[in-house]
Amino acid sequence: MEPVILRGHHLLCVHGFRGMGYSPDFIVKMAGIVERIRDAEQDFPIQVVKGFDETCQVCPHKGTTRCEAAPDSEEHVQKLDQNVFRQLGISAGEVYLKSELVQRTRERVAPDDLAHLCEGCSWFSYGVCQEGIAELRSGK
Repeated sequence: MEPVILRGHHLLCVHGFRGMGYSPDFIVKMAGIVERIRDAEQDFPIQVVKGFDETCQVCPHKGTTRCEAAPDSEEHVQKLDQNVFRQLGISAGEVYLKSELVQRTRERVAPDDLAHLCEGCSWFSYGVCQEGIAELRSGK
């Protein structure tokens, strides 16, 4: 089975995703990945990357080699990715089972951690990511 390819910070976004996004195509792509990750019956490989992943491929801000949402967007998303790699104790380029990544997130990320891990994220103020992490930690 081919691994799903996800960048570091999207490993946290999937838990708070509520159907908001950058474009209809992005929302559909992310929703499909989120559905698979939230399905406790499924386990599959995920390759974590620092750079474009499967959702980035349909994002309207995807440039040729970098995120072009704003002049500093690429640096910002790279920082978010690195924050998550450090918090979860994982490495870019490696393949992990979904179940392992979900368990690491449950054990190592608290809702309050997102203020630092996701600093500067435009979606943070909606509170859905904190809710998603709280639900994950409570076993929902």
